[in-house]
Amino acid sequence: MISELKLNGISRAYGDHRALTELELTVHGGEFIALLGPSGCGKTTALNSIAGLLPLTGGSIDLDGRRIDTLPPEKRGFGMVFQNYALFPHLSVRRNVAFGLRMRKVARPEIERRVNAVLDLVRLAEHAHKLPGQLSGGQQQRVAIARAIVLEPPLVLMDEPLSNLDAALRLDMRAEIRRIHQEFGLTTLYVTHDQEEALSLADRLVVLRAGRVAQIGTPAELYESPRSAYVAAFMGYRNILELTAEVLDGTRATVAGDGVKLVGTLADERDDGPVCTVGAPVRVAIRPEDLRIAADGADVVFEAVAEIVEYHGREFQVDALTRTGQRVHLRTDERVATGDRLALTVDPRRALVFAGGGDGT
Repeated sequence: MISELKLNGISRAYGDHRALTELELTVHGGEFIALLGPSGCGKTTALNSIAGLLPLTGGSIDLDGRRIDTLPPEKRGFGMVFQNYALFPHLSVRRNVAFGLRMRKVARPEIERRVNAVLDLVRLAEHAHKLPGQLSGGQQQRVAIARAIVLEPPLVLMDEPLSNLDAALRLDMRAEIRRIHQEFGLTTLYVTHDQEEALSLADRLVVLRAGRVAQIGTPAELYESPRSAYVAAFMGYRNILELTAEVLDGTRATVAGDGVKLVGTLADERDDGPVCTVGAPVRVAIRPEDLRIAADGADVVFEAVAEIVEYHGREFQVDALTRTGQRVHLRTDERVATGDRLALTVDPRRALVFAGGGDGT
């Protein structure tokens, strides 16, 4: 197992376009790190730069104190798992897994030992004789993982490996990937745009925006304390309201605008960001599960009309429109029908207030 991988301000530019800008990150041995963000944010560029598939235009990469960004991909020795699996269709599962070892001219008994051990780990020993086309999508993905880890790489790089699977299979494979990571003692860098996937798998998350780091932290830190409205939106705060600060009192802020007035909690923002001041624009982030239908006597922060109601078993997912046409999202176990007028409230602790408005946050 490696001790650490250090990314020292790595950058990648295409002419005037900077796809990745000064990414600083230290990955410790045994960690599972997820690079998270929307399409075009730089996460796959970062992964390919680490793998050596893209040359850096700035910065450097150290592995256990040795600079490696000047080495070709095959000399770095990393394992890679792609979203399209990239299996050889004419080779059996066993031969697919053994391919890299054969190319490295590993002795046959050692190949046999390592392939058997890895096939047992990914629970595919009984399918070793089959061709990839005879396997399910989840089984093919496990073959791709087995092929990567049988080389005993210092680092495994995974580029959205679950994106081609259906929803139920993705859930199963999440657990499998985490189990394999732990049992084999891997160090893993994992690219995804799915925040639930990242939260369930990673020890730390790196949220990227336009090639720059927006926030790095544990799943709990990013889930509970996002440092910008951008990160909050990625962590499940689907309601982002553009309002104005009216009163500031310690960590509490009274904000209003477009028929909305509520008390929220000032977010712990980045040091170089805007500071919240009275009369200035703010963005308020609220999770759907925290936006509730007001009981009698509760403070109503605004009203909205239910437009789309989805039944999700024990609860309803509701998309509603305020009187100014702003769309809001809530989850409730109360029965709601399309067209119902809803009086909504939110606990001040569950409404995060960020300074600034528009794309500035």
